[in-house]
Amino acid sequence: MELHDLVLQGDRRAIARLITLVENGDPGVQSSLDALFPHSGQAHLIGVTGSSGSGKSSLVNQLVYYLRREEPSRRIAVLAVDPTSPFSGGALLGDRIRMRELAEDEGVYIRSMASRGALGGIARAASSAVQILDAAGYEMIFIETVGAGQSEVEIASLAHTVIVVDAPGMGDDIQAIKAGILEIADIIVLNKADKPGIEAAERALRAMLMLVEPNQEWIPELILTVAVEQKGIAGVARAIADHKRYLTRSGKWDQKVAERLKKELDNQIQTILWQEWKNRLEPGYFQGVFDRLVKRQLSPNQAARSLISQFMKWNE
Repeated sequence: MELHDLVLQGDRRAIARLITLVENGDPGVQSSLDALFPHSGQAHLIGVTGSSGSGKSSLVNQLVYYLRREEPSRRIAVLAVDPTSPFSGGALLGDRIRMRELAEDEGVYIRSMASRGALGGIARAASSAVQILDAAGYEMIFIETVGAGQSEVEIASLAHTVIVVDAPGMGDDIQAIKAGILEIADIIVLNKADKPGIEAAERALRAMLMLVEPNQEWIPELILTVAVEQKGIAGVARAIADHKRYLTRSGKWDQKVAERLKKELDNQIQTILWQEWKNRLEPGYFQGVFDRLVKRQLSPNQAARSLISQFMKWNE
């Protein structure tokens, strides 16, 4: 039986193996992804982002517990995009250690992925991993990002619902707004609400929310939580369900899906063209152009055009 057939049956080992092949850039994996694609598109993708140390993992952990208790038949996956290990290039498994109890639940699948330097804290293979989990029948997929700052907004292109997590004492209360993080938030969670400084942090966030256009259909809800004590978790789960209903009712669900697929198509075209160009480039040509760039005999624009001109010649 083909690997993708086992994935469609929900075989956890097959899922893990296929995601590993995707991460490693195995050339034979694309046929499996192509076969799985028609079976995807059903899962609710929930991005969880915010500053490192704000309690994202604890929040996701408690949300999954709550959602599974609320509806035991619901299958949930967690994709934790971790900082890359400087030694092995693999993911640091802190999230899976914290979630070890959840990992024993047959209705929950948890996977750590290394960001490998990808912008926005999203692993390059995350989109394919989400597709695999979606096709495997997981109805909700949480994508937790590294928490690397401004580039976290990349998650907005992958998820249907984006949760931004903040906490008091994280520094400048409006740093997240400066970074553009709150501009992508569908739900804002102010975690560690039992810590000093919570009132100031809440005031700052509510003041920023007052600047939201009054005619905006969906206004992000601010929810206070103490995730480690399971306080406020029900409110976050309700907000997730409310946002899904809004997306479906307004037609924004299909719009988000179309935007995500458009970006994926663009990325695939770039990848295929880059590989084709690299395979056909004459040995030493790139280095020759690059050496002239370093000597400032060519500008970056001129160097790029010189390299691309080779591709144009091949197709004349």
